Amino acid sequence: MRRNRLRELLSADQPSLATHIHSSWPSIVELVGHSGMFDYVEFVGEYAPYDLYALENIGRAVDLFPHMTAMMKIEQEPRTYWTIRSIGSGIQNVLFADPRTKADVEECVRAVRADSPQGGGRHGVGMRRDVGFVLECGSPAFEQALGDAVIALMIEKASAVENLESLLSVKGVDMVQFGPADYSMSLGLTGQWSHPKVREAEKYVIETALKMGVAPRAEISHPDECARYFDMGVKHFCIGTDVSVLFNWFREAGKAMNQLLKREPPSSGQGAGTGYRA
Repeated sequence: MRRNRLRELLSADQPSLATHIHSSWPSIVELVGHSGMFDYVEFVGEYAPYDLYALENIGRAVDLFPHMTAMMKIEQEPRTYWTIRSIGSGIQNVLFADPRTKADVEECVRAVRADSPQGGGRHGVGMRRDVGFVLECGSPAFEQALGDAVIALMIEKASAVENLESLLSVKGVDMVQFGPADYSMSLGLTGQWSHPKVREAEKYVIETALKMGVAPRAEISHPDECARYFDMGVKHFCIGTDVSVLFNWFREAGKAMNQLLKREPPSSGQGAGTGYRA
């Protein structure tokens, strides 16, 4: 079984760095790997189009780089199916979107862990990429790999924040991340990601996670945004997302060229291109 870089860093209490990708084109994963700068890539499956072949190709691309692993962001439903198929494809870690109750979190953990007395989960034996199809199918190493898979939660609804300690008390939760966009909407403050109530909830999530031994992670668009998270004790980050990087380049380079050509651009464009904030 392949080593899990993110699990190694968490176990050693070391910082980690990831980047988001929406594209399922495996060459994008290769570019991230060739940079040598990231510990893992997060495929944002909650938003991106993909199929089972795409997940396997992402897993194959990650396998080219011993220093790197992968995570998939799993949407609300069907959690168990996509968890098993993403891990089976070679994407070793999972970020669950939108758990609201302790029962939701327990379901998330069971989807990852082995269906054994030790694992206590629902993840059974399968002839998939992660085990070399036939090489380590049903082996002790496979069960251990499921135990090593990092389980992360998005805390992004008011009810999840209100019941945070209960959610984080579930055995098996490794990481947590606050989602200001969804949280602000759940408060009736849609789009107000920096509202004092939203910032207060984020601080509470980070402080509570640290108190309970769960690693908080922050999503940022630029290194300049790290300082306030460092002050709160965060050392796990996911920076940038491919679609935002492309959009910002298209807008800025296109604007500069249109100015040189002394013409108005074909369209004024829409949106601020502020980056990814689940």
